[in-house]
Amino acid sequence: MTRPSAPILRDRTGKLKQWAMDRLRAALPGIFAFLRRVWPIPKIGKLHMVTLHDDVREVLLTDTAFKVPYAKKLADLTNGYEAFIGMQNTDAYRSQLSRLESLARPQDMKRLADTAEEKAEAIVARSGGRLEVVDTLFRTVTFEVLENYFGVAKPEFGDLRIWSTRMFEYQFLGSDKSLHEEIDWMAPALSAHIQDILNQRRNNRDTSENDLLGRALAMQRQEDEGWDDAFIRTMLSALVIGGPPQPPMVLPQALEQLLRRPEALASAHKAAVERDEGLVFGHIFEALRFDPISPILPREATCDCVIAEGTKRAQHVAAGDKVLAAIQSAMSDPRRIPNPERFNPTRQPHEYLHFGLGLHECFGRHINRAMFPAICAPLLRRPNLRRAGRSSGRLAYEGFFPASLTVVFDQA
Repeated sequence: MTRPSAPILRDRTGKLKQWAMDRLRAALPGIFAFLRRVWPIPKIGKLHMVTLHDDVREVLLTDTAFKVPYAKKLADLTNGYEAFIGMQNTDAYRSQLSRLESLARPQDMKRLADTAEEKAEAIVARSGGRLEVVDTLFRTVTFEVLENYFGVAKPEFGDLRIWSTRMFEYQFLGSDKSLHEEIDWMAPALSAHIQDILNQRRNNRDTSENDLLGRALAMQRQEDEGWDDAFIRTMLSALVIGGPPQPPMVLPQALEQLLRRPEALASAHKAAVERDEGLVFGHIFEALRFDPISPILPREATCDCVIAEGTKRAQHVAAGDKVLAAIQSAMSDPRRIPNPERFNPTRQPHEYLHFGLGLHECFGRHINRAMFPAICAPLLRRPNLRRAGRSSGRLAYEGFFPASLTVVFDQA
C-alpha cells in the first residue's frame, strides 16, 4: 500500500505537458469570450460545448436529456454499487439522497466551521509569517475536519489523503494506466477500511451519533429499510472521494485570484477582520468565478434533442453525444452577469454555477459553504498578506491539482 510519506499528488505530468496545461488554463477566459460572440455552441463530431449562461443552465437543468457520465467509474470505486452521484432521477436516486441528507444536518455546519477555523488559526499562528497554503493549510484542515465528521478515521496502513485524491482524479478528471493500477487496490482498501470501522463500532456497542457513520449505524439498529452495510460503505466512500479533495483544489485558486487583485485582497482582509463570514465567502466565491474548480461540467445526451431551440444558435444533439457545459464561460457571460470583468463579492447567488445546478448540484455545497470562509479567514486577517518571493509565491500545479503556493504576512 501507499505509505503516508508518498507524494499526495502524482508526479506524472511532465514539464512540457504541464506547461501546455497551464497555458490553456490561462487562455480559457479569452477562448470562451470568443466562442460566446462567434460560435456559442461549437460542435466537433459528436462533441458539443455550450458557452452562454442560458444554454449552460438549460443543459444542467434538463437532466432527463443530459445525464452525468460518472456511473461507470463510480461503480469501479464502490465495488459495483450504484451511488446517487451517477444516477438519474429515479426512486433509487431519491431514496439514497434522502437518506444521506438525513445524516448531514443543517445544525452541523456551524460546528464544522468553528472546528475548521480553530485548526486553521493554529496553523497560521505557528507559521512564523510564512506559510505554504495548499498542503499545510487547506488540505490539512479539510481532511482533519471531514475525516472526523464522516467518521472515517485514518487507516493504519495507507494515507486517506492519497486514496481520496487519486480516486477523485479517476472519477472526475480522467485515468491512465498507472492511475488505474492504483485504483484497483485503493478502492477495495477504502471499502474494507470503512467496513472495519463499522464492525469495530458495532462490536464496541458505540452508540455515538456525532459523525455520519454513527448516525447511519443508529438507523441500522432501528432496522430502517435500506441501511445495510453495503449502503453505508457506498455512501461514505462517495463522500470521502468527492468531498475532501475539493477545498485543496479551489481555495488555492481563490487565493491566487485575490493576490492578483490588491483591492479585492484588501477588501477580503477587512471582511475577515470584521468577522463578516458572509462577505468573506463572497470574496472566495467571486474569486473562483475567474478560476473555478472545473471550467466545464460534462454531460451525455440520453435522447435526440435541441439546445437553445427557437434561437439562431439552436443546436441538434443526438442521443449518445457528449455535451460540455462551460460553467466558467457562463459565469462571465455579459448577457446575464452584470459587469463580468469587475470583481464584485456581493453578487447574487444565481450568478454562480460553482456547485453545478439541478439534479446533480454538488451534495457537499453546504459543507463547503461553511468551511471555505472558516479555513481562509485566519489567513486573510493577517496584515500585509502577500506572495512569497520568487517562484514559491506563484500557484504551481501538478496536473489538474494545485500543488504549492507560499505566502508571507506581517506578524502582529
